[in-house]
Amino acid sequence: MATASSIPKRHRKRLKSRIIVAFALFGTALTALFAASAVFLRGYLEDTLIGETLSRELGNYAEAFYREQSTGVPQNFAFSKITGRIVGPNRFSEQPFDWQRLGNGVHRVTEMTSGGLETYKLAVRKDADVWFFLKYDVTEEERGRELMLWLLGIAVVFFSLFALLLGVWSSSRVMAPVADLARRLEGISRRGRHEPLAPHFADDEVGQLASALDDYAGQLSALVERDREFNSDVSHELRTPLAVIQTTTELVMGSPELTPKLRERIARIERAAKQSTELIGALLLLSRSERAGPQDGDTSDVAQVAREVVESHRSQLNGRLIRLTLSVDAEPQVAAPAAVIAVVLSNLVGNAVKYTKEGEISVRVTDNAVIVDDTGAGITPQEAATLFDRHVRGSSAGTTSGAGLGLAIVKRLCALYGWRAELEPREGGGARASLRLA
Repeated sequence: MATASSIPKRHRKRLKSRIIVAFALFGTALTALFAASAVFLRGYLEDTLIGETLSRELGNYAEAFYREQSTGVPQNFAFSKITGRIVGPNRFSEQPFDWQRLGNGVHRVTEMTSGGLETYKLAVRKDADVWFFLKYDVTEEERGRELMLWLLGIAVVFFSLFALLLGVWSSSRVMAPVADLARRLEGISRRGRHEPLAPHFADDEVGQLASALDDYAGQLSALVERDREFNSDVSHELRTPLAVIQTTTELVMGSPELTPKLRERIARIERAAKQSTELIGALLLLSRSERAGPQDGDTSDVAQVAREVVESHRSQLNGRLIRLTLSVDAEPQVAAPAAVIAVVLSNLVGNAVKYTKEGEISVRVTDNAVIVDDTGAGITPQEAATLFDRHVRGSSAGTTSGAGLGLAIVKRLCALYGWRAELEPREGGGARASLRLA
């Protein structure tokens, strides 16, 4: 099964940003397309109309010339912005060089004159004995085209900014209910109690989402409340028989008729009852996510708890050739119930006892940690990263009984109090478990 950490995270984009970007891109694309279409259509129409006009006028001009030559009657032919030139035989070389090499048709010519840069369309017709040139000045049209390009560019920028502002305004209006819902959810998360969301929103998609969240929160609240009541009832009911067992063992231990062997067995019953009471208290704290300190407000002595835990586990060696030692380099004090510390250390030491058939188990208390070394089967680095998860057991567990919950409880208690529990392979074999205190 894929976990949350194994799923690659996608780059998160706010919905408001997406709406703004969509409006901005839409406005820019629309105005750019309009500008490009306008430029293309203007150029196409201009070239087509001017070319057709020049060709037509050039034909009329040539006909008027030939008519004048044949009839001898002068022909008047006037143009606006158009000048004509007729070149007779032996005068071809007097024409501008660019004109000489042009073929029949309409050409675009740009040249530098005394008045500045001039652009014109030139219609050329070269008959056998006569060349006809018709010149149409398009300098003003070119300037108009440049001006139009500038104006279209300004229009593109203006409409893009307008679309961006429209996107910001529209997204703010559209996202206002969603942002309000997010703020209310954040407030509920901070306060730790749910307040109805649906009454604050209209009957639209956001209102339906708020209503669904209300229903879901109600179900979760009911589930949590049932869980808390169950944990409280179970812990209360279990503590009562455990208290009877502890009281009875204390009374029996006071009897002078007990043999040493019976006294040792009753002491084991007494320690088991105490451990069960401590475990119930720790689990109750976890179920409530409560971080409680010692009952009297003082700190707990970690070294003293470690001594009790080590002594309680000596009876579990069952005659195995294992040397269980405790060394105290310091006596750290922590603001946590001794029962919580005992549960954590009991799991760490208990694992070492369970998976060590022979050799040595050493428990060392330093100023900020408790370290448990064993010479058992050991673990791999890959296993060390997962053994604190629920229902996970190492490869060396074999047929050993266990549900894989002990280290998971240790992990949750450490998270509650800001501690850190670690497991790692030990040089020379075995494993090292450590409790790093805050």
